[in-house]
Amino acid sequence: MKLLLLVVLVWTASDEASADNNLALEGRATMSSIWMDPDNHQSFLGMAMNGIDGNTDSVYFHGSCFHTGLDSPAWYRVDLLRTSRIVSISITNRGDYGNRTNGAEIRIGDSLANNGNNNPRCAVVTSIADGETRTCQCNNMVGRYVNIVLTGKTEYLHLCEVQIFGENLTQDIPCAE
Repeated sequence: MKLLLLVVLVWTASDEASADNNLALEGRATMSSIWMDPDNHQSFLGMAMNGIDGNTDSVYFHGSCFHTGLDSPAWYRVDLLRTSRIVSISITNRGDYGNRTNGAEIRIGDSLANNGNNNPRCAVVTSIADGETRTCQCNNMVGRYVNIVLTGKTEYLHLCEVQIFGENLTQDIPCAE
């Protein structure tokens, strides 16, 4: 008599596996406006894409931060290009004037109503120190758009990195041949 042993391994995505996958690196970013330097009328330092470039350098003048104009509300949005399950979001504050970010809401969803600022809230950044990186747990919220918005005040919004950890739930749609 022979004994046959069959072992089946099933791999499933877990929070730990998706916690290392920064979805923002493949996303597209936009924001309420861009700050223009009054001395040289340039805005390249504060462009939206700087916030998802993978560089957490918190010195604004090194060129890896985004910076809105003085808006009400000031907001920043990452389009992940597909619906995703979000485990956590890490934000790196600018190394100076960081108190401007206090009170920012992080919102996740599939709607672009009110520029995406009406989507469900993941977290509120009550306070974050200059140059600090803070991680907010989003408990597997699902959405395509991740917004950071300063509601109820007129302020500049600037961060030096937005990292969005999770997993894509939908695949790219291939082009027809």
